[in-house]
Amino acid sequence: MSASRGRAAIAASAVLGVGLALIGPAATGQSSTPEHSGSAVHERQQAAKPKPAKPGKPSKPSKPGKPGKPGKPKLTDSEKLRKAVGTPRIMNHLRQFQAAADRYGDRAAGQEGYNAASRYVESQLRAAGYSPRRQYFDFVYTRVNANTVSVGGEQIANDVLTGSPSTPAGGVTADLVTPAVAQGCDAAAWQGVEVTGQIALVNRGTCSFQIKSEVAKAAGAAAVVIWNNAPGPLNNATLGESTPALAPTTGISQEDGQALVADLAGGPVEATVDLDVTVEERRTWNVIAETRRGRADDVVMVGSHLDGVQDAAAINDNASGSATLLETAIQLKKMEGRLRNKVRFAWWGAEELGLLGSTHYVNQLVENNPEALDDIAVYLNYDMVASPNYIIGVYDADESTEAASAPVPAGSIETERLYRAYFRSVKQPVVDTAFSGRSDYQAFIENGVAAGGLFSGGDGVKTEEQARLFGGTAGITYDPNYHTPADDISNISRRSLDIMSDAIAHMTIRLGRSTVAIDTPDDTLPTGRRSAPRAPEGVLLR
Repeated sequence: MSASRGRAAIAASAVLGVGLALIGPAATGQSSTPEHSGSAVHERQQAAKPKPAKPGKPSKPSKPGKPGKPGKPKLTDSEKLRKAVGTPRIMNHLRQFQAAADRYGDRAAGQEGYNAASRYVESQLRAAGYSPRRQYFDFVYTRVNANTVSVGGEQIANDVLTGSPSTPAGGVTADLVTPAVAQGCDAAAWQGVEVTGQIALVNRGTCSFQIKSEVAKAAGAAAVVIWNNAPGPLNNATLGESTPALAPTTGISQEDGQALVADLAGGPVEATVDLDVTVEERRTWNVIAETRRGRADDVVMVGSHLDGVQDAAAINDNASGSATLLETAIQLKKMEGRLRNKVRFAWWGAEELGLLGSTHYVNQLVENNPEALDDIAVYLNYDMVASPNYIIGVYDADESTEAASAPVPAGSIETERLYRAYFRSVKQPVVDTAFSGRSDYQAFIENGVAAGGLFSGGDGVKTEEQARLFGGTAGITYDPNYHTPADDISNISRRSLDIMSDAIAHMTIRLGRSTVAIDTPDDTLPTGRRSAPRAPEGVLLR
């Protein structure tokens, strides 16, 4: 809840209605008991009249007692929850997600592995006392059956972008053409180039893969080949949701792309692109559960995506976030009486296909119940929290390291400050990670909901300074197995998982108790930087 919203108090009957609307018609009949902080009942105290003492026998002198032992210091709510959300329990959940992938091949949206993982989450939530609900949505499912790129009879390794349509049967054989501007991000880049019926060869960068494919098709390309802008292959890329505006699109390495561009300098180069992709509509779902207690007009929402990429167990990305969230929900239920605000947990579907599950959730609120969207005080996102070459990254809402490439709603900077305050309290170094909207918080921030989150790193490269702070190896990626079949149970850093799970538990109950720190921005700081000054990236403030 941001200060700008200025909520009025909501009657209990309306609160019940909002809570039910958020989790769909299946939730009818679920009880909700909002508990409003700041509405303490003051009872009148009456002083009792002293009664005259009756004459009696003189009392015996009391015996001297034994010296008492000093009591143990009382644990805070945060300490209790952190202690309860143990890494061994999270690892048990991860083993169940691995087992689902082992049995069905992966946990991708629209596949049986995702369904099995979802059923496991639901069963654990029910056992803990929640009433989880599914929020169904339809999406376009794609799977690559075969893919060939060849030049002069020699095949070039390629990875079809998720969401790509197939080429016609037998493929497309035509000349390679390049835009005037290598990235091919707008129609102007193709002016003066004969594209119709040809194969567009474009460089990664500047704009999204989706835009490159759509622009090339609009110019007349029959297929698109995107070459990487960094050494190595262009793999596990996505066009987002499959649409008729897209051309058949695949990706190749920087080395192969540069070689083809050099060949084109000597004259026409004929190539064949043959992509066989299954494209069909399927149904999947989000899993949503919330506490019964707490204010329904000041909801703390916490989420992670439950799906993974195809042909992988997807344990770090993102069973790590989902398992940690699950254990946090289980243990929080035992402390529900300590909450003043309702806490809502979400396990999103089809994130890997373009943030589809979380976007569907937010869009449904925007269209059908905008007041309920306004009742979400903050959304906390956890996508990859146990990378093997990890960093401890906090979403950089105050843009102290780099400019945000997405909206930064009021309360987001204050959320970052709370994460940093916690990490300082436990003397844990942290670094900024981009506030980019490239995960399930995107739809929330685009609709004005404050957000924050943690990230242990994906395909970025670890620096020397980060290796000094967190250990690991500089010069290689945070997760060398990102979006590959090697992202299995052995790809987890227990140390990162332990650090991150403590922070996740802390923030969940900290905000479940009070969101005042988010609702009241620090107006003493300059506009656009409402956060305490911080040291350079990777330096711990004490």
